[in-house]
Amino acid sequence: MKAWTITGPAPHTLDDLTLTDVPEPTPSADEVKVYVRAVGLNPADYKVIADSTTTAPRVVGMDCAGEIVAVGAHVTDWAVGDRVMYHGDLRRAGSLAEFTVTTPLSLAPIPSNVSFELAAASLCGTLTAYQALYRKANLSELPTVLIHAGGGAVGIAALQFAHDLHLKTITTTSARKRPLIEKVGADVIIDYHQEDVTAAVMKATDGKGVGLSINTIGGAELAADVDRMAYNGQIIAIGDGMPADLDLDSKALGITRSALGGVYHSNNSQEIADLGFMAGVVGQKLAVGEFDPIVDRILPFDDAAEGLKILQRGENLGKLVIQIQS
Repeated sequence: MKAWTITGPAPHTLDDLTLTDVPEPTPSADEVKVYVRAVGLNPADYKVIADSTTTAPRVVGMDCAGEIVAVGAHVTDWAVGDRVMYHGDLRRAGSLAEFTVTTPLSLAPIPSNVSFELAAASLCGTLTAYQALYRKANLSELPTVLIHAGGGAVGIAALQFAHDLHLKTITTTSARKRPLIEKVGADVIIDYHQEDVTAAVMKATDGKGVGLSINTIGGAELAADVDRMAYNGQIIAIGDGMPADLDLDSKALGITRSALGGVYHSNNSQEIADLGFMAGVVGQKLAVGEFDPIVDRILPFDDAAEGLKILQRGENLGKLVIQIQS
């Protein structure tokens, strides 16, 4: 089968990606085999490639929408022909291939009126936002949330989920991505190139600060969030890097780490199954028009490497999706 792989000595770049023939996978007794129809691209994809130390060919890609074509002997909840979506385990061969195998625990059904492409666009960033707001957040404090990078995949999803929770939304963005935020809606939009984010947040909250920050930036921006928080507020850290000095005591702040991919490393079947549950909720929201991942473009399988380069250069406005099979 055809698959996008990296191989050879590290370090790897996107120029190392090759569309090549690899053996078609066979599911074990506890796995399912999926005929891949669409794959959503994520920044995590090129970060995984950069961090990889493999010398043997490795198939890349983590988000998948497709159709089950084989089930292992121990699998009872899924059948051949089921349309499924899932966020994949990075320890496995990836989804940018004609076929892949995965655990059935994290699968979710794709509703009949939802396309494979829309389903594939609604996984990594969307589930990260869902996990942050519905699994991690303490919503008992001030009903205002600061969503960093509102024009990114996590931000776009977080804004829509925050609306569902009746939270006041403040978000940061660049002028280029402002139209994306205006499409989904936000109460306050801050252009971080033109405005002092802390001053704008405090002005929007009458000096009180926000009860919740969803911080996808990490590093020094986490420390900067302290001055934007209300007393007893909570920061959910999604971005990389934790500052050495973080003053949580002065405002009795809480900080919570959110890391979607780490669920698989826990080997906790209940947590892995929750990925499937969350994806199932998102699928239902897609089916009734309550959620839109905002797809920038759909690219053919042959253009997957270029799609990742577009994403890495930050040239997209919305999700990039690779169509494996038409």
